[in-house]
Amino acid sequence: MRVNLKPARCVKDLQTPYGVNLTVLLSNSVPPSPFSVSAVKFEDCQRSREVGFFSSDPNFGVRPDGTVYAEQEVANLSEPVQFMVTARGLHDPHIWETTVKLALGCRQSRDLTFLGRSRGGSSSNGLRRQKRDWVIPPINVPENSRGPFPHMLVRIRSDQDKDVGIRYSITGAGADQPPSGIYNIDPISGNMFVTQPLDREERASFHLRAHAVDMNGNQVENPIDLYIYVIDMNDNRPEFQNQVYNGSVAEGSKPGSSVMQVTATDSDDSTTANGMVRYRILSQTPHSPIPNMFTINSETGDIVTVAAGLDREKVSQYTIIVQATDMEGNLNFGLSNTATALISITDINDNPPELTVRTFSGEVPENKVNVVVTNLTVVDRDQPHSPNWNAVYRIVSGDPSGHFTIRTNPITNEGMLTVVKPVDFEMNRAFMLTVVVSNQAHLASGIQSSLQSTAGVTISVQDVNEPPVFPVNPKMIRFEEGVPAGTTLTVFAAQDPDHFVHQSVRYSKLSDPANWLKINRTNGQITTMALLDRESMYVKNNVYEATFLAFDSGSPQASGTGTLQIYLIDVNDNAPVLIPREAQVCERARPNSKVNITASDADADPNVGPFVFELPSFPASVRRNWTISRLSGDYAQLRLRIPYLEAGVYEIPIIVSDSGNPPLTNRSVIRVKVCPCDDNGDCSATGAVAAAGLGTGAIIAILICIIILLSMVLLFVVWMKRREKERQAKPLLIDPEDDVRDNILKYDEEGGGEEDQDYDLSQLQQPESLEHIINKPSGVRRVDERPVIAESQYPVRPSLPHPGDIGDFINDGLRAADNDPTAPPYDSLLVFDYEGSGSTAGSVSSLNSTSSGDQDYDYLNDWGPRFKKLADLYGGGDDD
Repeated sequence: MRVNLKPARCVKDLQTPYGVNLTVLLSNSVPPSPFSVSAVKFEDCQRSREVGFFSSDPNFGVRPDGTVYAEQEVANLSEPVQFMVTARGLHDPHIWETTVKLALGCRQSRDLTFLGRSRGGSSSNGLRRQKRDWVIPPINVPENSRGPFPHMLVRIRSDQDKDVGIRYSITGAGADQPPSGIYNIDPISGNMFVTQPLDREERASFHLRAHAVDMNGNQVENPIDLYIYVIDMNDNRPEFQNQVYNGSVAEGSKPGSSVMQVTATDSDDSTTANGMVRYRILSQTPHSPIPNMFTINSETGDIVTVAAGLDREKVSQYTIIVQATDMEGNLNFGLSNTATALISITDINDNPPELTVRTFSGEVPENKVNVVVTNLTVVDRDQPHSPNWNAVYRIVSGDPSGHFTIRTNPITNEGMLTVVKPVDFEMNRAFMLTVVVSNQAHLASGIQSSLQSTAGVTISVQDVNEPPVFPVNPKMIRFEEGVPAGTTLTVFAAQDPDHFVHQSVRYSKLSDPANWLKINRTNGQITTMALLDRESMYVKNNVYEATFLAFDSGSPQASGTGTLQIYLIDVNDNAPVLIPREAQVCERARPNSKVNITASDADADPNVGPFVFELPSFPASVRRNWTISRLSGDYAQLRLRIPYLEAGVYEIPIIVSDSGNPPLTNRSVIRVKVCPCDDNGDCSATGAVAAAGLGTGAIIAILICIIILLSMVLLFVVWMKRREKERQAKPLLIDPEDDVRDNILKYDEEGGGEEDQDYDLSQLQQPESLEHIINKPSGVRRVDERPVIAESQYPVRPSLPHPGDIGDFINDGLRAADNDPTAPPYDSLLVFDYEGSGSTAGSVSSLNSTSSGDQDYDYLNDWGPRFKKLADLYGGGDDD
């Protein structure tokens, strides 16, 4: 079959190819290859161009005349095959493409006619009928079509439409199912349309079914399948997964070393050139040592090095701009995008550390530790704070005793030469050390250590005044306890380590818990001041410990301490003590009516047990009523010798002896309570009371005391009730409502006059009798009464009063107020020396404050602190 296609438009000036779709049907019986399948005829606007055809599928080829042929048999073709046919001018860089789809024909038992139309041309022989076999080829629709819409795709017609009226319809996704409305069909003519532009990236194909029914809805033909393929256009740029990629490569890497990979994806069809992405490097920053230090695989996006010379110390990072282009990298028609690749140059240890000077020096005082003698400075050009930069210092000679070590400062990388073992000026006055510095990481292959990695260190030791040292510290001596006072124990002397300076050593006592010892100030001789007792609380595990101080005469003075330990050997100086001191037995002899006894001794072996227990021969009742039997070396048993003993408390003397040489004996007393017991051998309550020694007389005395205590409580309660009744029966001398001291008086109540108020107006009137006022002593008046005595009756105070007169005057006024029968029963203000309208003192206008007289005001000092201010004003004399 030969089909002539004519492009619908001139594509001479287009930047991108314009696809033309061609669908060809293959019969089930395909002859051996090669055989002609179809023919493509190309026409452009100029009509004189020489065109060459190329196929993207190696199974099919295109001859110069446009004939498409198969290179091999395609009988096993199970699905439609799609490939591109490219037309390219021999003397023109422009290219054109069209899509060819090949499908095997299948036998159909229906009489449907399929008329197809493709963009840019039409085919009147789209279907071939062979013995009523109808083949329906796929329908190809390019995406992003500009219309106009609706655009007719195919026409479906039944060969029975001449006999009956036919109605056509389509069903499936894109028609009556989501996304619905994309395709529709004219029910009468059978023309099928697409109603809108398609996007292959959203949906690449559609499967519809065409139906033919009569006017009554009866099926006339079996449904026919329609396959619609959306032809891809290059409408999507490549997209990088990241805008910025980070990679790294070690400095000094060889050419071809892998650095990183960038990846871009294209949403277009990856089987066509539209989705085939190619990569290239646009720029490199910086251009050191050459502008093209890296290259990229155009298909995979792998970035590798192409030249040697990467040096982190010169360039630590490169910035690469990578471009991804589709259409297999065609810059004229492909769409492009860019991304940034940051390549970090990782450090290797290619720079050995170097000490800044060849010789370091320092000084250190003797007997000091953790002192930094000097700091060793180093330079390393590798990456700071990495194993390639971190310095490690070693002392290789000059310190056989290990007095020094070198610690690395993690911030500055300096070596801190530190004293870890005290140095002695008398032994070594100076040190000469050899120091080597290296890195935590080994040097890279081919890198040699620098001569500047080794340096010498000179250390001077400073002499200091060292404290005296006790040769044996602590010092242990052994003595028997009981050593008398004044006994010389030992000489505890110290030595001054400063051999080059002559100094004297003196001693003093620093710690002596029991104050038993003293030390000679000049020679360190230890002498006792008291008896040494091993059983003292200050002795621990038979050892008494004292501390002494030795100090020299240097400047500054230095002192050292020494500990003297005295091991006290035990002697038998403590008698045993009986345990327990109290016990309880039944009054009748029973198997369990016995007491186990033992003894304690403050001494140590062999001056303790086994102990000897025995009863004394006096009084005779002890051995008559009791007996002791030995249980073991330290224990014995006391029990009744007689069958019955009256209940009570018995004090039984027992003689206890230890095993010392000579042995010590102690007479101890144990209080044994004898009581009646129940069947279980336990003392009953009555028996316990009787055994406790509470007789009838004692019980009566306790009851009498209780009765007396209750009587006192009862009398106290009766007295309290009586006092309360007296307080309630005693009337008040004044109505609380009339007591002006505790009430607020209202003065602004006018009312209707005196007649309608319950006031006692007689208190405001002149009293008819003035005898009680006249008879009152002169000089004393109340604020609530008017004076009626002539003014001349008031006593006249002398011009020079005596301090005793003022006191007598005030006391007379108090007595008069207390004896006044008319005085109210509450405190009131008394007025002394009421002058009235005149004064017997006369005028003071003739007094001259500036006059100097012989008046003596010193008596004011005798009137007390209240007149001190007045005495200061008038008693100062000429000094004022």
